[in-house]
Amino acid sequence: MKAELTNVGFQDLTSAEEVDNFMQNTKGTALVVINSVCGCAAGAARPGVRAALAGSDVKPDHLATVFAGADLEATAKMREYTLPYPPSSPAVALFKDGELIHFVERHHIEGRSAQMIAEHLKMAFEEFCTEEA
Repeated sequence: MKAELTNVGFQDLTSAEEVDNFMQNTKGTALVVINSVCGCAAGAARPGVRAALAGSDVKPDHLATVFAGADLEATAKMREYTLPYPPSSPAVALFKDGELIHFVERHHIEGRSAQMIAEHLKMAFEEFCTEEA
């Protein structure tokens, strides 16, 4: 489940320290997936994220993931960066210079296809991941 993201370039953050280092030292745009074992992560979130990255000319500068239910400390720390949104997994966050600029909560993933998630993310990339944004 982790490999579905790390194999396409996501940095696996497994501790609170790694999350803080990533968030505080990453300039530009960063896509962070709060991964999980649930069916909507397997059927929509991970495939949708991969399809968005493969199908978009505009992409975030950095990719990272934390795994809810496995890397508890890292997930809790990442969720501090996604406030005021409540804890949600799976979820997809887009940051610019460490500031949350777009967030896809679990209830926006459940019941949607991977293609719908991909199209949504591609629109977010177009809006937020260009030089002018």
